[in-house]
Amino acid sequence: MSLREDRAIQVILGRRSIRKFQKDRKVEPEKLDIILECAQAAPTAGGGRPWHFVVVEDRHTLDALAEAHPYAKMLHEAPLAIVVCGDPNLNDFAKRYWEEDCSAAMENILLASYALGLGSVWLGVSNSPGRPEAVRKVLEIPDDIKVLAIAGIGYPAETKEPHSGYDHSRIHRDRW
Repeated sequence: MSLREDRAIQVILGRRSIRKFQKDRKVEPEKLDIILECAQAAPTAGGGRPWHFVVVEDRHTLDALAEAHPYAKMLHEAPLAIVVCGDPNLNDFAKRYWEEDCSAAMENILLASYALGLGSVWLGVSNSPGRPEAVRKVLEIPDDIKVLAIAGIGYPAETKEPHSGYDHSRIHRDRW
C-alpha cells in the first residue's frame, strides 16, 4: 500500500471547500454527534478547551446567517451549520490560544464531515469587521464569547478533485 492510500491521508487530501449542498437532505444526528466529538478531540493548549459550538439546523436561522455574512450565501442551501466560538475567559491558556484551539476544532469538523460523506466550507468570522457582531446577534451569543467561524455542512451538490502535489517553493529546510 502506498502512503497516499492511507485513509487518513485520503481524507486530508480529498477534503475541499463545498459551496453547493443538497438543500432538502438533512445530516443524520449520529453523523452530527461524531463531527462534534471529533471537534472536541482537537489539540488544545494546556488542556484549555475554550471551544463552544452552536449547532444550527433551523432553516430560518441558517438563512439569517447567510444574510449576516457576505460570503455565506451557500447557507441558504446547507442543512447544517456549526458556529465555532471560544471563551477566552475560561483560563490563561484560553485567553492566549483560543483562536488556535478553535481553529484546530474547526479543521477536525471539516475533516470529519468529509470522512462521513459530507461536504463543508469554512467561513471566517473573527477577523472581519462587523462579522462577529452580526453572527452574535443572529445566534444571541454572549458578548464575552468570541466567534471564530462558521462551518456550512451538508450533502454535496458538487464534486471537486482531491488536492495533489504541493508547492516546493513554500518548503524551507533547517532555515528560511
